[in-house]
Amino acid sequence: MKQIKLQLETLTCPTCIKKIEGALNQTDGVENAKVLFNSSKVKVGFDESKLSTEEISHTIEQLGYQVLKTA
Repeated sequence: MKQIKLQLETLTCPTCIKKIEGALNQTDGVENAKVLFNSSKVKVGFDESKLSTEEISHTIEQLGYQVLKTA
């Protein structure tokens, strides 16, 4: 399992956290996803054979949030 941290645009509400975590945790290949509200980062553990960092970023961006960089 690979772990990454992605820096997101500033998150403004707890609903943002639930939306992002929910979508990622339902994605095939994601073992766990945790949004760190205070720093606007998301930590994701995933199976590299099923999913790439780019695909994770794309999932977040489809929800309407900008991924700024890999932290």
